[in-house]
Amino acid sequence: MTRSTRERIVDEALRLFAERGYSATSVAEIEAASGLSPGAGGLYRHFKSKYEVLAAAINEHAARTRSQVAGSLAELNGMEASVDLEERLSHLCRAGLAKVREESELTRVFFRDLSQFPELITVVREGLLQPMFDAIVTWFRAQPEYRDAEIDWNGISAVLGGSVVHYRLFQETVGESPGHAEKDQFVAAWVRLAVGLLPSPAPVS
Repeated sequence: MTRSTRERIVDEALRLFAERGYSATSVAEIEAASGLSPGAGGLYRHFKSKYEVLAAAINEHAARTRSQVAGSLAELNGMEASVDLEERLSHLCRAGLAKVREESELTRVFFRDLSQFPELITVVREGLLQPMFDAIVTWFRAQPEYRDAEIDWNGISAVLGGSVVHYRLFQETVGESPGHAEKDQFVAAWVRLAVGLLPSPAPVS
């Protein structure tokens, strides 16, 4: 699919911000990477400033995340009748890992540059991170196997969702998997922990 000029600017700016940092990336460099004449002002026909490009990138990623989360939940809920619990859990975990990987450029910008833009941190928190944790709560509560489990699902989502985020962030920052656990090992362990939340069968009287 052909990207519009505006889309190219947003995508290339985010890539450059991730590689070099926000302050170290000039408008002319964004223009050149977007296929525009560097220094000719083409970016300003679509955005008022470099900051506005950054804000657009983050807001668009947040909007896409909300749509993706809704779609993933619908897909997972459609699996319930025909797929066993462990496979559903594996699918949930892998979807989370894929989403965090997809946001690797934004993650680097977040940790390097967003402390100077608290309003954009709010967008990341409310538009990207919290929807993922909320989706875990929604999913577990919808599963028949967990219906009778008296569990603090918000706390569980913080632990299970946090481990998914940490796994990818560790790879991004350190260059290898935490504990040297490959992805399939991590997913299997994640599923095992989640299955352990199942309520114990009632004793036979």
